[in-house]
Amino acid sequence: MHKKLILLLTLLAAIVCGGTTTTLLADEASAAKVQKLIDAADAARKEAASVGGEWRDTGKMIKKAKKLLKKGDYTAAAKLANDAAKQGHLGYEQAMSQKDLKMPSYLHY
Repeated sequence: MHKKLILLLTLLAAIVCGGTTTTLLADEASAAKVQKLIDAADAARKEAASVGGEWRDTGKMIKKAKKLLKKGDYTAAAKLANDAAKQGHLGYEQAMSQKDLKMPSYLHY
């Protein structure tokens, strides 16, 4: 009786620990992927800033994505990082398309 109970508990512990390890590995992989998205968004933001095209909320979105990543909300963090990257690319394109635009002096800041 005791041998069966010990065997059953050992088997149950192996299943639980194996599942936990798999979950931890999946979380680490997800976190690494989201971190790459955040890094790409920050690079796009910096590129836009280098030509004066950084949009107002891009940096805020990246900060929030980092917080969500820390909390383990990978889906929301990835979405926000992707949106921030789009803003970075669009800000760069906008600045480059308007660099030769002749603006009156009162519109310059």
